[in-house]
Amino acid sequence: MPLPLHGVRVLDVTNVLAGPFCSFQLVLLGAEVIKIEQPEKGDLARQLGADPKADEQLMGASFVSVNAGKQSVTLNLKSAEGKEIFKQLAAISHAVIENFRPGVMARLGLDYPQLAKVNPRLVYCSISGFGQDGPLAMRPAYDQVIQGISGVMNVTGDAQSAPLRVGYPICDTMGGITGAMAICAALVESMTTGRGRSIDVSMLESTLASMGWVVSNYLNAGVEPIPMGNENFTAAPSGTFRTANGLLNIAANENAQYEKLCDTIGRPDLKTDARFEDRETRRGNRAAINKEIAPELMKRSAAEWEQALIAVGVPAGRVLSVPEILGHAHLTGRKFVSEFDGATGKQKVTRGGFLFSDDQASPQGPAPTLSEHTDAWLGRLGYDAEKIRDLRKKRVV
Repeated sequence: MPLPLHGVRVLDVTNVLAGPFCSFQLVLLGAEVIKIEQPEKGDLARQLGADPKADEQLMGASFVSVNAGKQSVTLNLKSAEGKEIFKQLAAISHAVIENFRPGVMARLGLDYPQLAKVNPRLVYCSISGFGQDGPLAMRPAYDQVIQGISGVMNVTGDAQSAPLRVGYPICDTMGGITGAMAICAALVESMTTGRGRSIDVSMLESTLASMGWVVSNYLNAGVEPIPMGNENFTAAPSGTFRTANGLLNIAANENAQYEKLCDTIGRPDLKTDARFEDRETRRGNRAAINKEIAPELMKRSAAEWEQALIAVGVPAGRVLSVPEILGHAHLTGRKFVSEFDGATGKQKVTRGGFLFSDDQASPQGPAPTLSEHTDAWLGRLGYDAEKIRDLRKKRVV
């Protein structure tokens, strides 16, 4: 069966991460995504990554990770002819995604009001750091800056190390996922009513929305969140513990789980200790319960404890590195990583966090080289070879 977004065409006028991650989710759902890039330079992410040679070839690892399965068309959107070509593409597309600063697409004459004239069914998604209006709207959308402003850094780390940046660009990622969800909903509306709409995605607000309990505890209970390191603020013992070999996460959040933990580590006496008699008491005596179980956990390895605790129903798991988990039989068995022969070498790309019952929902091809599909799309729009050569000579494409 075709994927859910089979037949949907998306113009991706985005750079670096939040926007490209958004359109990559649509690729995984079956959409045809045409990435509109600046002639000669392309997406900045083409030059970002751990392999300098790939960066020089404009196929940086950062670009490859979220652009697999897309097509690349180069257009100078500042030129009159480039704008016209873009409008022609918008007329035969279902959605446009852009992540410029607010106002840029309007100045180009390519914002939603203008494009809706050529395609009233169009879904138009703008992703920015702080939204399209408000006092912060014109600030640059850098993930680390938004991590700091959003409060994420303030609750990451412990009392000694906080504030700390989360180890990956979480605000970009949340902005991209939020945009993809909103676009899918708007596409349903567009296809059933014939009416498009404009979507304003804020990376700041997407991040705050994802903080869920942390934000709600403050709004509804007046509890200001504090950095707790590897401890879980909802329960105890629930956090990261040292073992004879490796680190182990334990989440004994329920009374039954706590009692099984006590039995498994050989400390059944802790089940009747007045300091730990119920969930709230244990939370209040977090340091004391951790002190009691820490010596017992040092008697075996994290791998051994993981197996023993899971066997009795206590949530537990080793702390693994990225290479360790990517090489784990669980992910290799579920084909989480796809490998492609790209124009400049092998590309390994992860899929999304979901599967369909009849499909892996993985990218169907490698990330494109810069301008790889420009001539083909210009041809589909009716431009002949001579006109295409002229456009290239004038650097319109």
